[in-house]
Amino acid sequence: MASAQFRSDDSPPSLFQALGLCAAEGRQAMVVVAHPYDETIGLGGHLADFTDLIIVHVTDGAPRDMRDARAHGFAERSAYAQARRRELTAAVAEAGIDPSALLCLGVIDQEAPLCLAALSRRLAALFLRHRPLAVFTHAYEGGHPDHDATAFAARAAIRLIADQGGSAPALIETPLYHGENGRIVTQTFAPTPPVPGSAALLGPRAAAMKRAMLAHFRTQRQVLAQFQTVVERFRLAPDYDFTELPNRGDLYYGRFPWSLDGASWRKLAAAALVELGLSPCR
Repeated sequence: MASAQFRSDDSPPSLFQALGLCAAEGRQAMVVVAHPYDETIGLGGHLADFTDLIIVHVTDGAPRDMRDARAHGFAERSAYAQARRRELTAAVAEAGIDPSALLCLGVIDQEAPLCLAALSRRLAALFLRHRPLAVFTHAYEGGHPDHDATAFAARAAIRLIADQGGSAPALIETPLYHGENGRIVTQTFAPTPPVPGSAALLGPRAAAMKRAMLAHFRTQRQVLAQFQTVVERFRLAPDYDFTELPNRGDLYYGRFPWSLDGASWRKLAAAALVELGLSPCR
């Protein structure tokens, strides 16, 4: 697929057509992301365009260690998770999305890599139940371990369905952030693999809606200040080998005092593939 640019302010077919999915008009789509607000960063300018959309969050957005919760004035992890859920509900309402379209798998923030096989099976069941034509999810880019775990589970779910002879949705990915030379690079695909994509330039209406959505995530203002609302990028997800590290091994999350490192990720991914009966690559 060649690189392409197009303007988004009216309808989803322009996005689908740019990705070679012209038949998607009027069909259901699903968004599968790690945290509340990931959907808005990745494709907030397009969410209002879909007539039949389901948004799945893998985690509840509240880490176990409570650092983030306490920084925002919450004494309990559950209270912080509930606050993030309220922010999410208010944000997607800007795009006309009802709370009933929001599903949460309830994994604790930063712990999605610990349940890769279970997540893959749960997503496969959701895909079979709702039968979306397209699923939008994270790129495998080494930005956040939950993002990479979600990318793994979405791809594995599709492979499980295909291996059973089922009809699997197209998998479309959007970048959030990755590391490069010690700094964060946002909303741009990592240089590896060198797979081209499409850039949707947001028109005034779509950009204004995205800004309004982001403003509802009050607990996340400092994080969200790093992201722009001018363009959103998409591509058909390549067939990653998840036992190899993304972004040439430059893991942005390695800069933080989290429990996961590259060696641990490779072991977890390899074990999950064995449990699922899948090879590293199709």
